[in-house]
Amino acid sequence: MNTDSTGPGPSRRGRVAGKVAIVTGAGSTPGPGMATGRGCAIVLADEGASVLVADIAGDRAEQTCEIIRGRGGIAHPFVGDTSRADGCAAMVDAAVAAFGTVDILVNNIGVSVAGNVVDTSEEDWDRVHRLGLKTMFLAAQAAVPVMAAEGSGAVVNIGSIAATRGGNYVAYAAAKGGVEALTVDMAYSHGRQGIRVNAVAPGHITTPLLFSVVGVNAESEYRQRLAAASGVLGTNGDGWDVGRAATFLASDEARWITGVVLPVGAGATTVTPLMMAPHLRAVPAPGE
Repeated sequence: MNTDSTGPGPSRRGRVAGKVAIVTGAGSTPGPGMATGRGCAIVLADEGASVLVADIAGDRAEQTCEIIRGRGGIAHPFVGDTSRADGCAAMVDAAVAAFGTVDILVNNIGVSVAGNVVDTSEEDWDRVHRLGLKTMFLAAQAAVPVMAAEGSGAVVNIGSIAATRGGNYVAYAAAKGGVEALTVDMAYSHGRQGIRVNAVAPGHITTPLLFSVVGVNAESEYRQRLAAASGVLGTNGDGWDVGRAATFLASDEARWITGVVLPVGAGATTVTPLMMAPHLRAVPAPGE
């Protein structure tokens, strides 16, 4: 699969034609691979939605918009702080001003910090929850009334398998667990308003942010080891895969699906670590 941000991705089928979507955190860290927010925005646009591309970094939001426009789609950038209620209100107002309404909200923003309950600082805990959970609450708080007035809408929250799998990222895991709880409760509270709320839980996907941490020079080696160890398919996933799943959940094809968490992780949640050991041993260790 071509993971370049200008690569082919999915073909246009019009699954969300005529819809208006907001994707938060839809810019991307520079580097190889496809980020989840950018992937969601591009796939939604490919499938016919007009997309408000929201990011705190204006240049990154505009880059995503340029990619979408280059593929024949419709996109408008929004720059703001969605960890604040006024920032989320302004974001929704911008979507309504640009496109007339809001049909789809993809809550994508998140940040991770390594550490357990002993060595994670209070500041890191608060930052991870402010960016990874509070932003989703505030964005939905601003968007749901617009959807309710229309009698329909779809919210897709981007979680993580970290919510149910340990990894020494206690703040991130707790925030993603909160995303799942938020998803279920919102689905109950707003279902009779015609609003469906679901979540996508990515596994160990390859993204530009990941390679900014492990180093671009280690990209090929890391992809190989990740494919061997992270899921039963033995292949790499990226933001394209998350974007396709989010678009399905946002589309009318999923009209009778709400309150679910869809793992997108090559079956990582279906297998024990012990069963993956032979696949990992088959990959040369670094430096071999």
